[in-house]
Amino acid sequence: MQKRRILFITPLPPPVHGSAMVSQYIKENKELEKDFICDFVNLSTSRKMDEIGKKSLMKYLRFIGAYFQVLWKLITHRYALCYLAITCHGIGFLKDAPFVLLCKLFRRKVVIHQHNKGMSKCVDRQPYKWLLPLVYKNTKVILLSWFLYPDIQRIVKKEQVIICPNGIPHTPYEEPRHKHNNQFPCMLFLSNLIPSKGVYVLLDACRILKEKGYTFVCNFIGGETKEITKQIFQDAVKERGLEHIVKYHGPKYGNEKIEFFTVADIFLHPTFGDCFPLTILEAMQYRLPVISTDEGAIPDIIHNGINGFVCKRNDATSTAEAIETLLNHKDRCKEMGANGFKLFEQELTLQKFNHNIHTILYRIATTEI
Repeated sequence: MQKRRILFITPLPPPVHGSAMVSQYIKENKELEKDFICDFVNLSTSRKMDEIGKKSLMKYLRFIGAYFQVLWKLITHRYALCYLAITCHGIGFLKDAPFVLLCKLFRRKVVIHQHNKGMSKCVDRQPYKWLLPLVYKNTKVILLSWFLYPDIQRIVKKEQVIICPNGIPHTPYEEPRHKHNNQFPCMLFLSNLIPSKGVYVLLDACRILKEKGYTFVCNFIGGETKEITKQIFQDAVKERGLEHIVKYHGPKYGNEKIEFFTVADIFLHPTFGDCFPLTILEAMQYRLPVISTDEGAIPDIIHNGINGFVCKRNDATSTAEAIETLLNHKDRCKEMGANGFKLFEQELTLQKFNHNIHTILYRIATTEI
């Protein structure tokens, strides 16, 4: 039997996180190759890490080129399904919406993989008020968790939704070396320096713990941003008197990143602007207890008191209290880390994700919506 075709219109790395990485995993999914011919159009306009966040003529040309690629592929091939990973709000949505409408113009089935949130903030504003229903009508929507449904519920019906948690590949595992090497408890933050990732919340939590007399080290790993440069971060550290406690190491990848995971005792991600942080899954692989927030799908990943703690968003006191609990109970750290690893192995591996996404796309492509 001739294979069906799927057109994937989605960002690909760089950057090496979020929806771009999930799209790369889908592109490399061998299960899909067994049943489908997969064509990809890259929505990302950056081809190198140093292009991210910068405007250039080449990036505009790449974006316009993506429209023509999609149009040509729709003209020359009959697709059983069009898969799109788009932004659901703001300027990003206005740029991505024409791709969906183009697929609908050719009367193709459409599935939208929702990796972001913010639709609820735009739904009453023009032109989103009329454009959002037009884009999402008669589509299937893959959500990462039912916790994210309230953001889209005014536009997307429940029967349109399919839940598929993300997964990540196994990394070379090394036994955490904190068991015998750390002089003081070691905490790890891994994300770009963005306020909504909880950078200042964590610094304030560290100050609270220092004032209580706790001794520890907190490593920050991630790239600088316009909001928080290295200098701004160091000034914030100095202002809080944390120079000998908090260390900023810049972005790390591959073996360098693994090194920080293997020496950590606790993983921290006090975000108030995420959907399904893949960094939490990485920490669970390394048997680290995770302290995060009730943001997005995180309560589906972190079971409060089992494999970590779910704190209030933008609340340094709540974060400090969770850290304090683990600093005072090392055995609980180990137990929570083991629980997190077990959950990862059962539900959040790349193998599990690949199987789930194959099942979902096959069902949509071969049945009536």
